[in-house]
Amino acid sequence: MRAVVQRVSTASVTVAGEIRGEIPAGLLVLVGVTHSDTDREARWLAGKIAGLRVLRDGDRDEASATSIGAPVLVVSQFTLYADTGSGRRPSWQAAAPADYAEPLVEAVCAGLRALGLPVATGEFGATMAVHSVNDGPLTILLEAPSRR
Repeated sequence: MRAVVQRVSTASVTVAGEIRGEIPAGLLVLVGVTHSDTDREARWLAGKIAGLRVLRDGDRDEASATSIGAPVLVVSQFTLYADTGSGRRPSWQAAAPADYAEPLVEAVCAGLRALGLPVATGEFGATMAVHSVNDGPLTILLEAPSRR
């Protein structure tokens, strides 16, 4: 499971001209799922996102989402598993199919909510317009550890 985490001053996701999810200052998280991911990776990812000390709390840049109750906007993003190793056309074979990936993206959201965070989402499988204002900018790539 992979995630791109961005600190934002605002973010929203729109589907067919309608806002589906919107947050003020917090975290925008793009989540990708591969074939071997399970609830274990989803729980790990939720905990890691919630605990990252990358948010501003007054003059300090050391707050986590859980420490200040910051909102998180989660958007499914299968393209995080693009293989661009050969040629010019990305391969999507490493991305899990929608029926497998959707419950795991939902599990990440559920894990964040269980940690007390407000969570907004896009619409799984839809063509979405994601609008954000990066704060910093601060962008971090997370990858769940492989099962051993």
